[in-house]
Amino acid sequence: MDGKLAILVGGGPAPGINGVISAATIEARKHGVPVLGAMDGFRWLADGDVSRLQPLEISDVSRIHLTGGSILRTSRVNPTKDPRALERVVQALESAGIESLVTIGGDDTSFAAARVAEAAEGRVRVVHVPKTIDNDLPLPGDVPTFGFETARHEGTSIVRRIMEDARATSRWYLIVAMGRKTGHLALGIGKAAGATLTLVPEEFSGDSIRLSRIVDLIEGTIIKRRANGLENGVVVVAEGLAERLETSDLRGLEDAERDDHGHVRLSELPLGNVLKSTLRERFAKRSIALKIVAKDIGYELRCADPIPFDAEYVRDLGYGAARFALEGGSNAMITRQEGRLVPVPFGDMTDPTTGRTRIRPLEIDSLSYRVAREYMIRLNPWDLEDATQLAALAQAGGTTVEDLRERFGRTGG
Repeated sequence: MDGKLAILVGGGPAPGINGVISAATIEARKHGVPVLGAMDGFRWLADGDVSRLQPLEISDVSRIHLTGGSILRTSRVNPTKDPRALERVVQALESAGIESLVTIGGDDTSFAAARVAEAAEGRVRVVHVPKTIDNDLPLPGDVPTFGFETARHEGTSIVRRIMEDARATSRWYLIVAMGRKTGHLALGIGKAAGATLTLVPEEFSGDSIRLSRIVDLIEGTIIKRRANGLENGVVVVAEGLAERLETSDLRGLEDAERDDHGHVRLSELPLGNVLKSTLRERFAKRSIALKIVAKDIGYELRCADPIPFDAEYVRDLGYGAARFALEGGSNAMITRQEGRLVPVPFGDMTDPTTGRTRIRPLEIDSLSYRVAREYMIRLNPWDLEDATQLAALAQAGGTTVEDLRERFGRTGG
């Protein structure tokens, strides 16, 4: 390979980015290939600006693999929005003598990488490294995206401390965990921490979800805990539920701020506060003062130092991306499967309906999810079969047995 290798990072941060940059740089430089780091993702390249391409040497990256964040920073600039921007990216790479591009990112960045490869028509090789704490890229089997395990670890620590606060203060917490379309992170955190209840988008059928259904499930959990003499608990909710709510149920969703890829900025939507207010109102009507706090977690997970799993994992991925490119490979995402580095062609990652990168949903038929459900506190139809227990539940919730049968008798929690 006579040309240079460039590395860029797109989308939100995730633990392990620096490890990929480090491993790819070291491998390329060991083979005499110059490496350039593209600052701020596609931001400058989309303008044809090559002034933000920074030379990287082994000395620059040799000890960054255990640090969080991104030495190249990142952005959500989308070069696929404008064919001219896409062509400017290719022209900029060529003008800088770049023969191979390693992109690090989630579904949006992988889609942009595939389009750059297509526009380059072989003039620039493109290799993608899957990165997202959402764990929603179409990797085979149970292979996680890098950053997920660290985010789950950090999130679990936070939720465990909040659970202790809930017990000490006799209150409820609603934790909204990041996950734009899937519940992998929410379930991973909730299950590991032993949260009282975890709700994910995948458990709801249909294209839209009514806010009242989500509130019913949380209320049922609170009632069941109260019937057992417990006034505290922690509910983990995946933020992706907000994107599937009927717009009439979440004021402001129609005009919500969107990123460069057209996605609603879910962190700007007050899902936790909406749920909290609705629950308070319901219980207040029954003369029950509910102590409840809403808290979002996600940003504090993204730039954590990677745990050993991710620190080791990303070294494999960075090495694999560089080796694949150095050996002439292109148009693929690098994965680690059963101890081997396996390139997955961009075409195999594409949803034939949308033309975009496929999203890997949480499998609710999996053993992992079934076990998680077994240890959640939910109000189920069988809880209503015993008349004495049903009466106790109604009293704890300040409601009637008829109301409980109506809302939980058929499908329950």
